[in-house]
Amino acid sequence: MADQFSKEISLPAIAATIFVVALAAIVTAHGFEHLGGYNPCPLCLTQRYAYYVGIPLAALSFFLARAQRHGLAAILLLLCGLGFLANTGLGIYHSGVEWKWWPGPASCAGGDLTPISGDLLQALEGARAPACDEAPWRFLGLSFAGWNAVVSLCIALTAILAIRASGPNRPA
Repeated sequence: MADQFSKEISLPAIAATIFVVALAAIVTAHGFEHLGGYNPCPLCLTQRYAYYVGIPLAALSFFLARAQRHGLAAILLLLCGLGFLANTGLGIYHSGVEWKWWPGPASCAGGDLTPISGDLLQALEGARAPACDEAPWRFLGLSFAGWNAVVSLCIALTAILAIRASGPNRPA
């Protein structure tokens, strides 16, 4: 199946797909934060690093593949895939913390983020991020962390399969 996949889809298309999916995921996360009012916990913020690194890597890989630099493009996508694979593990870990299967890090104790009024500096000094062990939202049984694990795994598998597309039988 991987051979069929690599013969039908070009490396630039794979890089572009990874770019679009990762960008849509991080824009959605920021939308939930800024428009929906869901404040991210420290683990949520850490899970965003894969997107902040992976999106530029996928874009660069796309342009390298279009310039017929398939080897370098594949290496960048491999790095992207490994980053998202690690992010999958972090998302699963965070989901387990939310389900109380294991404790989260001490930095995830959380606190109250009350609306800021009055003295801004004083309010910022007392503000704390939400606790990592509380899932403020779930869809189909998965929290933000759970959905991040699913999306990250899909991106990781796609990126790793892209290595097959960079081989000698790659499409023109």
